[in-house]
Amino acid sequence: MFEGQPKGLWTLALANTGERFGYYTMLAVFTLFLQANFGFDEKLTSTIFSSFLMFVYFLPLFGGALADKVGYSKLVTIGIFIMFAGYVLLALPLGSNSIAMIAMAGALVLVSIGTGLFKGNLQVMVGDLYNEAAYSAKRDAGFSLFYMAINIGAMFAPTAAIKVMEWAQNSLGVSVSESYHYAFGVACASLIVSILIFYIGRPTYRQVITTKSKVDSGESKEAVEELSPAETKERIICLCLVFAVVIFFWMAFHQNGLTLTFFARDYTATKSTGIEAMQFDVTNLVAAIFIVFGLFSLFQGKTGKEKGIGATIVLLPLAYLFWNYTQLPAEGVKVDAPIFQQFNACFVVMLTPVSIAIFSWLGKKGLEPKAPVKIGLGMLVAAIAYLLMTVGSIGLPVPEYAADGSNLHMADVSPNLLIETYLILTFAELLLSPIGISFVTKVAPPKYKGMMMGGWFVSTAIGNFLVQIPGYLWGKDLYIVWGALMVICLVAAVFIFSIIKKLNKVS
Repeated sequence: MFEGQPKGLWTLALANTGERFGYYTMLAVFTLFLQANFGFDEKLTSTIFSSFLMFVYFLPLFGGALADKVGYSKLVTIGIFIMFAGYVLLALPLGSNSIAMIAMAGALVLVSIGTGLFKGNLQVMVGDLYNEAAYSAKRDAGFSLFYMAINIGAMFAPTAAIKVMEWAQNSLGVSVSESYHYAFGVACASLIVSILIFYIGRPTYRQVITTKSKVDSGESKEAVEELSPAETKERIICLCLVFAVVIFFWMAFHQNGLTLTFFARDYTATKSTGIEAMQFDVTNLVAAIFIVFGLFSLFQGKTGKEKGIGATIVLLPLAYLFWNYTQLPAEGVKVDAPIFQQFNACFVVMLTPVSIAIFSWLGKKGLEPKAPVKIGLGMLVAAIAYLLMTVGSIGLPVPEYAADGSNLHMADVSPNLLIETYLILTFAELLLSPIGISFVTKVAPPKYKGMMMGGWFVSTAIGNFLVQIPGYLWGKDLYIVWGALMVICLVAAVFIFSIIKKLNKVS
């Protein structure tokens, strides 16, 4: 699984891991910060949250188009510094007055612009690592590993945000609303780590570093590759059709920061006991990940030494989990709403080797589905996730509010409902997101590669803007919220399977 990959993959993945850790630390608490610090209601919060996500994923279109002319690595560097400035603004404890609101808005603009320059162009660089014949067959697996690595940062982000806020409240005596700024400070530190990795690791990805002079003189590999106008048009049309489907996936998927977080706050039990409680300690999740990787080493090892290492990797985390279970407090552990966002990233890391192994096995038998089929299957799986939420919400009351406008805790639903939903959504994500990005880097006409990667993010941006629609439905019967998302995913799946022959032709 890890063998035969270009060295630059790991450098670029780790640089993105640092950036994603900061982004998801901020995102884990952002909607709650808006309500606690500024007193915004769910509707205004939904609008701000979805608009921010839209711009974060829309601006890579312009970043990609610019990079096609001046070079990808240069804009990646500039993007990191702009993002850093945005997180610094969020970290400043300016209160809740108009100046604080202006600073918050400015911070969101800077983070959006910085991400627009950084995210898509870094992924184009990853794709270019696989232009060499020796690596071309490993493109999908490489992007899956890249996706897994960056989710390691996202996995620890919610815990980091919560722990830093608790430390600020308990040790420094700051209020809850002020403690959010300390979580945003963590995002600043993570970007410093990201830029250091990107610069120190330059020798490992030197072959994909592009500059304006190289692009203009035609020295880069992409500049000398050409397609006929008809081929170019066909590829762009196919990519746009995929982008149309991706819109609705991200609309459904990014409810993790909105309606699914509202559900965690208003309906999910705030304490957990027994084995269930162990899921809320990120170190236990890390142990579970090691067990999965150890099992792969144990059963795929070719020598006794490799199998022994695999067995050790399995047994040590098992012992840790057993010890941790004996240390659980009798009264249970507290369950905070933001903590649920760690599960998606955890499942990505845990299930990526499983996904790669399954498709590798199918590939050897000539049965591996092409990328467009995987994307369609991803939409079907996402529909199943919201079917589960619909069924699990049967009998729950409509969300209500106290006299002061604050939310009432309506029920104590088992946390497992949300955890299982995140698990299913992660299966959908692994079928769609890394495979979709790989598909874009493979199919995009070479001279429009940056712009087409930007197009992927534009579709994500539109989907993120539409995230607010279920937010506006919050306050109605829950089956309306989850049922609408389920139907949207089903319709998108039907659409992509209706054009699957056209898409398979270019993939």
